[in-house]
Amino acid sequence: MLTLFLTAAALGLIFNAAPGAVFAETVREGVRGGFRSALAVQIGSLVGDATWAILGLAGVGLLLQMQALQLPIGIAGVAYLLWLSWDSWSAASQEFSVEDVAAPTNTRRALRAGILLSITNPQNVAYWAALGSAMGAVGVVDPGFGDYGLFFAGFMASSLLWSFVCAGIVDRVFRNAGQRWVKLTYRLCAIAFLLLALSSLKGLVQSVGQGAGKPAVQTSVIDR
Repeated sequence: MLTLFLTAAALGLIFNAAPGAVFAETVREGVRGGFRSALAVQIGSLVGDATWAILGLAGVGLLLQMQALQLPIGIAGVAYLLWLSWDSWSAASQEFSVEDVAAPTNTRRALRAGILLSITNPQNVAYWAALGSAMGAVGVVDPGFGDYGLFFAGFMASSLLWSFVCAGIVDRVFRNAGQRWVKLTYRLCAIAFLLLALSSLKGLVQSVGQGAGKPAVQTSVIDR
């Protein structure tokens, strides 16, 4: 049981610490709003992770692998990343003080951004849909409700810990950042969002091509 918990904790840490859209948004919000805004993005992403986890643990994992569901989720994710890229680039031209205390509305916006980034991330769908293989890797052949609950607890515990660590690092690095450095950070985040959107779009096109190719092969065999 301890091995399963520690494995889930390690997977959660790796999953959340990997650079991506959530980290870029954490930096973007943290530059302006400090620790609270950065933490709000991280907590928001955990809400999305927990949503996919519950669906996966409830046995909806196979349904989540259907292209009919992955495609609209992926398109929504690409659209949101493109919007974040445009918004970040536009914000870089606006004047604001790094030392201003984040308003509650900004914190809510950061929380909402974290949720949307996690919910519309196709990788989250694939991760939780393949939960069974992760269980088998640690010797759990026939996982029950308790095993799933322990895995979920380990994953979320390390994810929550990383949220505070990441927000603290962002706040520490950018606490005394100057106006020029803040603008540069916003533009770098905008470029990161754009690259992530293009990468996600490429993955969607490839998945659609593979999905369209399978029926074609089956049809040719039947015709013969």
